Amino acid sequence: MDLHPATLWEAISDAVPDRLALVQGPTRRTWADLDRRAARLAGALAAEGLGAGSRVGILLHNCPEYLEAYVAALKLRAVPFNVNHRYTAEEVAYLLGNADADALVHHASLSSVAAAAAARAGRPGMLVEVEDGGPHHDGSARYEEVLLAADPAPRIRRDPDDVTMSYTGGTTGMPKGVVSRVGPPLTYLLQAVPPLMGRGPVALDDAPAFAASLEGTPDLMVSLPAPPLMHSTGMGIGALPALATGGTVVLLEHRHLDAHHLWDTVEAEGVNAITVVGDPFARPMLAALDEHPGRDLHRVRTISSSGAMFSAEVKAGLHRHLPQVVILDLIASTEGTMGMSIATADHPADTARFRPAPGVVVLGEDGHPLPPGSDEVGLVALPGGADRYHKDEARTASTFRVIDGTRYTVPGDLATIDADGTLSLRGRGLSCINTAGEKVYPEEVEEALKSVGGVADALVFGVDDERFGQAVAAVVSAPPGATVDVDVVLAAARQHLAGYKLPRTVVVVDRVPRTDVGKPDYPMARQLHAAAGRSA
Repeated sequence: MDLHPATLWEAISDAVPDRLALVQGPTRRTWADLDRRAARLAGALAAEGLGAGSRVGILLHNCPEYLEAYVAALKLRAVPFNVNHRYTAEEVAYLLGNADADALVHHASLSSVAAAAAARAGRPGMLVEVEDGGPHHDGSARYEEVLLAADPAPRIRRDPDDVTMSYTGGTTGMPKGVVSRVGPPLTYLLQAVPPLMGRGPVALDDAPAFAASLEGTPDLMVSLPAPPLMHSTGMGIGALPALATGGTVVLLEHRHLDAHHLWDTVEAEGVNAITVVGDPFARPMLAALDEHPGRDLHRVRTISSSGAMFSAEVKAGLHRHLPQVVILDLIASTEGTMGMSIATADHPADTARFRPAPGVVVLGEDGHPLPPGSDEVGLVALPGGADRYHKDEARTASTFRVIDGTRYTVPGDLATIDADGTLSLRGRGLSCINTAGEKVYPEEVEEALKSVGGVADALVFGVDDERFGQAVAAVVSAPPGATVDVDVVLAAARQHLAGYKLPRTVVVVDRVPRTDVGKPDYPMARQLHAAAGRSA
C-alpha cells in the first residue's frame, strides 16, 4: 500500500464501509459516504484542471465537508491548506496569493469574504460553496450540485512525499504556510495512536484489518475535536488519529464553545477521546461538570490538549468527575511535537512540565544542546518535524537547522531541561518580556495569576517603559458574578513570583481576549490595556 493517507482511507472505507466516519448533529456519514463524496469532489476539481501539486483552500467552520474537502485534495495529490474563518477579505486574499490557490471551498456565510478575497488576489478560479444558511454567491458553485454532477476521481498511485500545508499565525508577521510531507506523520500516527487505544503499533499494510478488528469494541476511537479543524490541534490531534485508525469524528454543532453542549454531545455520541486547547477550553468544561455532575461519561478515555497552558488544578478538577480519564498534554506546534505530560487521577502532572519526545533537546545561546540540569533557558528543538515554510527561505533557514549532523526543527518554544530530562516550558521566545535586563516569560506569570481564587483568566505582556525598557502588564477577568481585587491578586502571586515578574499595571476586563481556538489575543489585550488609560 502507498504510504499516503488518501490510499489508507480508501482501504479503510473498503474494510468498514458502513461504520460512521463523520457525525455532526443529525448528519451521519459512513466511511463509504466519505470516500464516495470525496471522490466526487476530487473528480470535480480534476475536471477544472487540478491535480498533483494544486492548492485547495478550505474556508469552513467545523463541518463534515471540511474533512471531505481535505480528503478530496489528497486523493488528487493536491495540497490542502487551511484558511482562518475569522480573517477579513484582505487577510484571506493574502493567503490565496501566497498559497497560489487553485480552488477554495467556503461556507455560504463567508461568501462575501471569499468573493472579495478572490477578486483582490486574482485567484482562485474555482470557488465551491457549502450551504449553511448564508446568502449564495453567484460566482461560487454549490457544493452538493458539484458532487451530483461530477464523476468520481479514479483511485491512483500516490507518493509519500506529497505534502500538506498548514498556515499558522505565529506571534508576529503574516501567516506562514508550514509544509509537511504526508508519509512521516502517517507512520507516526499508526505507531502512536493504537497504544493509546490499548493496542500495539500497527504496520501500514495491516491498518485496514486493524480498523475492522475494532468493530464492536470499546477501543474504536470516537473522537471529538472541540477546536476548529482549521487549527492544527483540531485537525492533527483530534481528527486525523481517528481517521487513521478507522474511527469516527464527532463535530460540535455550535460554532462557539458551549461546554454544556460539548458534554451533551460526548454523552449522546459515546465519545471516548476529546481534544481541547488547554485551560481556555478545559476551565468552562470543568465549570459545566460542576454545575451538572450527573452525566454518563464513563466511555471517555482520553482528553488531549495542545496550543495553550493546561493547569494542574483544572486537570485535577476534571479527574474529580472523570477518574478513569488519561489527560495527554502536548507541547506541540504546527511544525512538530516536542513532548507530552500524562496525568491520571492517581498520578497528577505539574503545569508546563513535559517529558520530551525522543531526540528532543534544548539549545543554548551557542546553538548547541544544553546539558540536563542546566538552569539556562533555551530553545526546544525536535529532530525531523515539518519540511519548510512556503515562500520563506529566511524563516526556513532559522527554524529548520542541522546541528552536529542532525536536522532539527526549532519552532521558538523556550524551556529549561531538568536533571531527569524533564522540560519545563517557559513560553515563546518572541513573547519574552525584557524588563531592566531581566527576562519575564508571560505564561509563567499568567499561570500564577490564574491560580489565585477569583481570577478566571489572564494575559500578560510587555509595554514600553522609559526607565525599564519594558514593564510587565496584565489584563484579567473574574468568574461570572465575581469581582477581582487587584491588590489581593498581586499579593497572592507574589508568593510564587519574584517581584520583577509581577505586573506593574493590571486592567480588569469582562472577558480576556482569545481567538476561537483559545489562543491568547495579545494585540487585543494591549488595546484593552491602552483603552483603560493605563501606563507603566
